[in-house]
Amino acid sequence: MFLLVDYKMEKAGDAEEAGKSPFLPHPPPTIPSNVNPDGMKPHKYSIASRRGVGMSGQQISLLANHFKVSVNATDAVFYQYTVTISSEDKVVESKGIGRKLVDKLYQTYSSELAGKRFAYDGEKSLYTVGPLPQNKFEFTIVLEESFAKRESRNPDGDGSPVGTGKRIKHSFQSKTYKMELSYSAKIPLKSISLALKGVESDNSSQDALRVLDIILRQQAANRGCLLVRQSFFRDDSKNYVDVGGGVLGLRGFHSSFRPTQGGLSLNMDVSTTMILKPGPVMDFLKLNLNVNNIRFENDAHFWLKAKRMLKNMRIKTTHRNMEFKIIGLSEKPCSEQYFPMKVKNGDCCEGQTVEITVYEYFTKHLGIELTYSANMPCLDVGKPKRPNYLPLELCSLVSLQRYTKALSSNQRATLVERSRQKPRDRIQTLTHALRSNQFNEDPVFSACGISIGKELTEVKGRVLETPRLKVGNREDCIPRNGRWNFNNKRLLDPKNIERWIVVNFSARCDISRISRDLISSARNKGIEMERPHTLIEEDRQAAQASPAARVEAMFEQIIAKLPGPPDFILCVLPVRKNSDIYGPWKKKCLCDIGIVTQCICPVKVNDQYLTNVLLKINSKLGGINSLLEIEQPSNLPLIKDTPTMILGMDVSHGSPGRSDIPSIAAVVGSRCWPLISRYRASVRTQSPKVEMIEALYKPLPNGNNDDGIIRELLVDFYKTSNGHKPKQIIVFRDGVSESQFNQVLNIELEQIIKAYQHLGETDVPKFTVIVGQKNHYTKLFQANSPENVPPGTVVDTKIVHPRNYDFYMCTHAGMIGTSRPAHYHVLLDEIGFSPNDLQNLIQSLSYVYQRSTTAISIVAPICYAHLAAQQMGQFLKFEDLSETSSAHTTSGGSIPIQDLPRLNKKVAGSMFFC
Repeated sequence: MFLLVDYKMEKAGDAEEAGKSPFLPHPPPTIPSNVNPDGMKPHKYSIASRRGVGMSGQQISLLANHFKVSVNATDAVFYQYTVTISSEDKVVESKGIGRKLVDKLYQTYSSELAGKRFAYDGEKSLYTVGPLPQNKFEFTIVLEESFAKRESRNPDGDGSPVGTGKRIKHSFQSKTYKMELSYSAKIPLKSISLALKGVESDNSSQDALRVLDIILRQQAANRGCLLVRQSFFRDDSKNYVDVGGGVLGLRGFHSSFRPTQGGLSLNMDVSTTMILKPGPVMDFLKLNLNVNNIRFENDAHFWLKAKRMLKNMRIKTTHRNMEFKIIGLSEKPCSEQYFPMKVKNGDCCEGQTVEITVYEYFTKHLGIELTYSANMPCLDVGKPKRPNYLPLELCSLVSLQRYTKALSSNQRATLVERSRQKPRDRIQTLTHALRSNQFNEDPVFSACGISIGKELTEVKGRVLETPRLKVGNREDCIPRNGRWNFNNKRLLDPKNIERWIVVNFSARCDISRISRDLISSARNKGIEMERPHTLIEEDRQAAQASPAARVEAMFEQIIAKLPGPPDFILCVLPVRKNSDIYGPWKKKCLCDIGIVTQCICPVKVNDQYLTNVLLKINSKLGGINSLLEIEQPSNLPLIKDTPTMILGMDVSHGSPGRSDIPSIAAVVGSRCWPLISRYRASVRTQSPKVEMIEALYKPLPNGNNDDGIIRELLVDFYKTSNGHKPKQIIVFRDGVSESQFNQVLNIELEQIIKAYQHLGETDVPKFTVIVGQKNHYTKLFQANSPENVPPGTVVDTKIVHPRNYDFYMCTHAGMIGTSRPAHYHVLLDEIGFSPNDLQNLIQSLSYVYQRSTTAISIVAPICYAHLAAQQMGQFLKFEDLSETSSAHTTSGGSIPIQDLPRLNKKVAGSMFFC
């Protein structure tokens, strides 16, 4: 039981050092007597303005998918009105019905409204150019809908499906609504002009831009498009990408107005959303749940998954032209599910209520042949207390329904493969869409003198010089087109591997051959790797157990066959991605035992594959694969002479629609200053869907200790940097939108400062805070070439913000599709980098990613934080919840957050996330 004993000794060591901190020369750390914990607040920061532009690099002519917008009537004013809709004295949510009512309003009451055209957001806000005749209106609107319907011989029956006979007639259903319009605010269009000049003001410019976006959305809605935030999608089979599982990728367009140095522009790009494949419900279930035939009538597990999958989907019936929303499934099969039905003209007395099955109702009373529904549940399309049952085979999914669940790895790969476009193809698609949508013909745009150009924006960029790397034997390595390799080269600091083992979780492969090839490749890279101590195959009986039980059984074999703990374990998984063994295995190795492990699933084993595996293994064991030439000796401007810590911060959220899963916040911090290639991670759980990191500073109840993320990283920096405390901190933040920039500065940065002060420090470091965004819609194209822009391309003029300090940088080589540059926003720069130095630093940080031999698309600290959050999120086991379960909620309705297990001390400082 060597592992268990070793683990207990480590825990004892942890307890022994509790309360001590090498960050200060005099432990234990306490809050200084002159510092009030509640008063440790920095001053309020504001977003930095641009200090200039970069000049280094070779100039390149580019095009950007920004279309120039001309505003001729700058004195125009948008008037905002609040829309309230009610029916039978009850307020109606306007989603779904609002646009129909506003259209009817214009048709019916145009003269009362002075002929004004509207811009309506589909919910509670309506805008006009100039005021309406009065500040408040109340209108009565009648909506009349027509639908086809068969005559009913058995009209009623509580909870029954609506009875239908054979003769078809048209039925008209009218409903009366009251609509109130109340004046809310004025939004001058000239506020955009002021914003374009860099004049700081209130949010009126953002409000005006939002109105312009609403006008575009309204146009798309009138064309019958599906709207998803600022993207719109037309139902056209030419735009479909079938990714399998009953799911389609639907290609559409994103459009948004943006203030730039070159004036107001319309940023337009190709966008994709996921929708359900329209058609028979049963076909969808077979595809989505991977069932090839319909012999699953008695499979309770299948129907439980089907119930969760189908809930809230919209269907139409083949026997009637009506739509319904699915609320669940019947408890019993169609042939056994009874409902009460009144019989007026039958064998029984008139008006008598009888119990009848859904199957009998449809086959005998309606004369509809059902071929396979008898032994299957029905769809419930009624209300919770008044079910309405329909046989599955009579129901089809309607088109343009969003699919919001997470895609499988195969679906994602298929989507990328089939939807990518070369740069020239994308340009052609965008220019054609702009011309065909005829934005300039919109009457609201005309009323405020807005016209949109049809050509992409020409912009000058620069291609920065490629950083040089150092590898083994003091050799230089010069990347070409953002790539390099280790052919005939050695790793800079290879870690020898003496005692290691291979375990195989029932993967069909020759692990003896894989281990021999790995050893041979390792020696070529400078790693002295002994033969594995043992190769362990999973017991066939254990392979049928739960993932956690399989991991425990494997460790029982390891303990029985080894005299002591191995340095490293190579784990062979049977599934390439999303293996259910991965989480329990990593948790056991990294948290419970403290052993470095590398998981593989070999499909095509060659030297490049083995090299990539070795890069990860060497990094996890503390080795260095390569360094920037300017790191050793350090020649980094403003960093080489002043202890500087680099943080990468990210938050990973659960799958879409799962509000019961906590979010995972991860921060990585650089270590071994003046290096910028080595990092350690600290990870915590936090409230679901919360983007701001909650545990940066987390004082314990006694007030003397801080269990937050930042303290852990500060102490590690001190330990690994020869007793230096960081005097400068560079923060790279991922995943936040522009509306959250102030929160990053005045909530998260405040917490970082508090954590620093809690360690007894009164001199606060200088900060540079940068947000890196990948999820944006600006693309760059070479003006004179069909190829992607070269690595190192940077743009900091014309299409950037008129005041704020931002720039676009494409550091990676776009081998397929169209490259997407990273969009960097400098929120604060107390350190005082010049634009050249900052841009070169960011490019350099894209070349220190130890997992690969390519420059990556965003700085390595952000990528590492994302990997750390993703990997440790696998440690938590989340069970699917039934609709009635309350196991994950507290009495107050909030969700208790499950804490992540902490890493074992032996691996806590490792780059386990590589």
